Amino acid sequence: MRAFVVDKYKKMGTLRLADMPAPELRDDDVLVEIHATSVNPLDSKVRDGEFKLFLPYRPPFILGHDVAGIVTRVGPRVSRFKVGDQVYARPRDHRVGTFAEFIAINEADVALKPKNLSMEEAGSIPLVGLTAWQVLVETARLKPGQKVFIQAGSGGVGIFAIQLAKHLGATVATTTSTKNVELVKSLGADVVIDYKKQDFEKILSGYDLVINSQDKKTLDKSLGVLKPGGLVISISGPPDPEFAKRLGLNLFLRLVIRLLSRSVRKKAKSLGIRYSFLLMRAQGQQLSAIASLIESGVIRPVVDQVFPFEKTGDALAYVETGRASGKVVVTMKR
Repeated sequence: MRAFVVDKYKKMGTLRLADMPAPELRDDDVLVEIHATSVNPLDSKVRDGEFKLFLPYRPPFILGHDVAGIVTRVGPRVSRFKVGDQVYARPRDHRVGTFAEFIAINEADVALKPKNLSMEEAGSIPLVGLTAWQVLVETARLKPGQKVFIQAGSGGVGIFAIQLAKHLGATVATTTSTKNVELVKSLGADVVIDYKKQDFEKILSGYDLVINSQDKKTLDKSLGVLKPGGLVISISGPPDPEFAKRLGLNLFLRLVIRLLSRSVRKKAKSLGIRYSFLLMRAQGQQLSAIASLIESGVIRPVVDQVFPFEKTGDALAYVETGRASGKVVVTMKR
């Protein structure tokens, strides 16, 4: 099969189109013919080796973390899906590789595609949808009336998180560029800060939750907008000791990760707030819940551009410019 592979960890490296062996189907796997995938900042970070401490892929490996497609085979222990089902998923870590024609996925990571979405729209959802769900519903347990600051509201996670937070009854503040102010307002944002003209730390205060997706400087400034007892959840790092413990990392890696996050944890503690790092995980049942919200009209996808499969490298380069408003999708011509 054709696939885009990473030959070695390299900053701003390139992808190579190659012929790769067909995926091996395990007993509890479904084989999915990929119709659409999408590109995420995580793809660049994995390619560059930023997460190789706890995601040690062995080059050459196939990149890609989102998929929408059709089940073509099922393993003997699969009970939830059948050949012909239209599905979407974010395959689990160490088994990613959606920049390809086929992928084998554990059935626990898969859900039926939302009926009202095209393959391209559905392929834009899994990673950002699961990230927003695991931050807002699972970790923060966001309640009606609480206030949440979601950075980069016109990014993939931001667009989904704004809509989910509003559905949960929260007041939502976000940052975006001038050209995307109306977009994030249309998604439900109550307070919109044009980061090219305004400083969010001078405007926001007394918030219950911050979703940090930006750099260390922005993270440090975000701590000040929280009220005592508030929580900042970072999806861009640095990882914290609880994360290392959940992954079962060895003592050396636990120490390294503790040192990486010591500064921000110390500052958060001095302010009477909490810091947590989240790297989303595959979860098919949560994707089923997300599909229900999409089918009921609570959440809608926003797709910036669609690239053909042969231009996957160009799609990744476009995401790296930071100019996308919404998700960047790659489609197979079938």
